Amino acid sequence: MADSRFTGGKMLGTGIGLRVPHYDHILREKPAVDWFEIISENYMVEGGRALAVLDSIMDQYQVVMHGVGMYPGNGNGLDMDHLRRLKKLIKRTNTPWISDHLCWGSVDGSVSHDLLPLPFTFDVARKTAENLRIAQDFLEIPLAMENISSYAEFTMDEMTEWQFLSEVCELANIGILLDVNNIYVSSFNHGFDPMDYVNFIPSNRVAQIHIAGHSRYERFIIDTHDHPVIDPVWQLYARAIERCGSTATLLEWDASIPSFEEVWQEAKKSEKWRNNQLRENEPSKNYEAV
Repeated sequence: MADSRFTGGKMLGTGIGLRVPHYDHILREKPAVDWFEIISENYMVEGGRALAVLDSIMDQYQVVMHGVGMYPGNGNGLDMDHLRRLKKLIKRTNTPWISDHLCWGSVDGSVSHDLLPLPFTFDVARKTAENLRIAQDFLEIPLAMENISSYAEFTMDEMTEWQFLSEVCELANIGILLDVNNIYVSSFNHGFDPMDYVNFIPSNRVAQIHIAGHSRYERFIIDTHDHPVIDPVWQLYARAIERCGSTATLLEWDASIPSFEEVWQEAKKSEKWRNNQLRENEPSKNYEAV
């Protein structure tokens, strides 16, 4: 079971990302979704339709915030104005925890608007953890970092990606958002065994899991979030559930977005995998004959 220190005591089931093409369907049909994840930066505004829709959805659903702009690996520290706006949205949504990506993305005031990989060194891990401790203390809410998909490696690396993620989160004492699709994408691009990644992660820190689809080319995979989840990713998910227990699971579908029902049915497949894995892990019961 995911450690409640990193989930605000909330035990959520299956969720999907809240996306504009589905606004009207959700408000009209009120589907039986356990929770919705929002991209924080899309709602860090002063007004407009997005906030109005979010308020209406929060009347009936739990919302969890997921960011793309914290950039805790930035060498020049955190953007405190960004954190102040983030904290304002946290108070509005009552999110039980907040997540972002273990990456960097800006330098000297120039923002890449991308999730850039970090060198896996002990010095970078220490500095990134310092930023994350500052962020969690300022936001006053449990924080979880997501492993990103990557397409380049550094020659200066001193450890594997999963060792780096674990080192940072241990030093900062924060949770992990384990994206099993990102693990699969990076494993294909960089030639490692994705199951080693899932087996190494400290299971007590996993607050949430992401599943998604991707686009495969001859020499590499891109994390496009525009296809159903493939079987090898489901296998990684099953192993993650085996290690972490019943963990809040979110399907990402962010491009070529189909109907709400198609996205929701894909997300609900996780329940079958989750239930099967948990059933297999139940201790056998031996009864004496009477």
